[in-house]
Amino acid sequence: MDTGLNRLIRGIERIVLWVAALGGIVVLIQMVWISYGVFTRYGLGKPDRLVTEATALLLFPVAFAGLAFALREDAMPKVTMMVDRFSVGTQRIFDIINHIIMLGVGLFFAYAGVSATIRSFNSGVASEILHWPRWWFWAPGATALVLFAIYVALRLIRLITTPASEGDD
Repeated sequence: MDTGLNRLIRGIERIVLWVAALGGIVVLIQMVWISYGVFTRYGLGKPDRLVTEATALLLFPVAFAGLAFALREDAMPKVTMMVDRFSVGTQRIFDIINHIIMLGVGLFFAYAGVSATIRSFNSGVASEILHWPRWWFWAPGATALVLFAIYVALRLIRLITTPASEGDD
């Protein structure tokens, strides 16, 4: 049965894939940039000050870019040794509780990320060495966190509203 909720979740999952892919591209850029920094520091004896700051600032958005993708792929860290011994109904209750916890944590971090983005945008603060606006680094991470919170909420709604045989991922 293809409900509007399932179509919405599939649409969000397409966005999740793109965000994860963009995060992967940023990781590749960081890898090349760090390699260049190591070469200039040790090969040429002239360290590049931009590499350290750029890498540090890019860690925030990259850290959260794959969060929703990990949930989509059921790759979140969890211990199921005990839970697997319970009945399907009890496992479902644990799954709902797990989604509620993920939603709470996701909403907290999404709020913090959006708030930091807005504050850094309003203040006009720039990075010390690159002189790039700080909100450029906050905005992608905040977007990924909001996407994660929306995705968890939709999956939680589906989990609660569909019977166990249909709602299992």
